[in-house]
Formats: sequence, C-alpha cells, structure tokens
Amino acid sequence: TAGVATEALFGAIAGAAVNRIGEFNSQDMANTAWAFATAGVATEALFGAIAGAAVNRIGEFNSQDMANTAWAFACVGWDKLNMFVTFGSVIGERLADFTDVEKSQLYLVALYVRVKWPDVEFPL
Repeated sequence: TAGVATEALFGAIAGAAVNRIGEFNSQDMANTAWAFATAGVATEALFGAIAGAAVNRIGEFNSQDMANTAWAFACVGWDKLNMFVTFGSVIGERLADFTDVEKSQLYLVALYVRVKWPDVEFPL
C-alpha cells in the first residue's frame, strides 16, 4: 500500500467513490465492491452508495457485474435486504446468461441470504 496505512487508504478511496458514485458504471461499482470485500473492508457509506446506485441501475449490469457485486455484499455481511431482493429478481429472470463461475458466486450469495433471511427466496 505504498507506505500508507490500509485504513487511511481505503477510507480515502471510499470517500472519493461515494462522492462520484453517479459517474460509476456497473463494472466500476462491481469492481469497487469486489475490491473492498476482498480486502475485508466493509465501509457502510460506500456499500450504501453502491447498493443505492445498483438497485436504481440494475438494468445496466451484465451477469459478471451482477455476480461480483452480489458476492461482495454477501461477503461483507450486508444486512439490508432490498439490494438482494432486487438482484435476486433480475438474476432469476436472466439465470441462463450466467456462466458456471458466476453461478458458483451466486450460490454463496444464496446461502448467505437463506441464512440471514430464512423466509426470502433467492433464485438458485
């Protein structure tokens, strides 16, 4: 991290991303969520901004962006159901478009949703 404390670096990136989330395309959102989840950094403001933008612009997401974003949110333990319900609805309609790798990510998401919200159906 170039001599910068991880917390400070991710905090600065998150702040900049939140301020510019309207400029992000679906891949930008997916990549940012994936990077933070992979690093184990769950910034509420950033994930909230991505969730809001993703729900409003779900039609712009291809299967890879959708799988990566949903996986990232499950990995950080996102506890707001709306994003998962919205993604689940679209995933159910487009399941044939997903590769086996993407489906494997979505199985992890489905498991998370079933554990967190047992009464909610996720399309896998």
